[in-house]
Amino acid sequence: MCERLVDLDEGLQEWCYRHVKMVQRTIGAKIGTGGSSGAQYLLTTLMTPLFPDLWEIRSQL
Repeated sequence: MCERLVDLDEGLQEWCYRHVKMVQRTIGAKIGTGGSSGAQYLLTTLMTPLFPDLWEIRSQL
């Protein structure tokens, strides 16, 4: 079960990366929706796991 959640987490991180690339191609460095900094903001969210505890436990096993 835990391994499935880690797979899900990894898939979500891959989707986020592709989303950032699409935003960069589409709006470049312009302001994003809701007044965010657009692609710059999205870049800060990359590599943020959905289940950080599972990644930590997994690396200790």
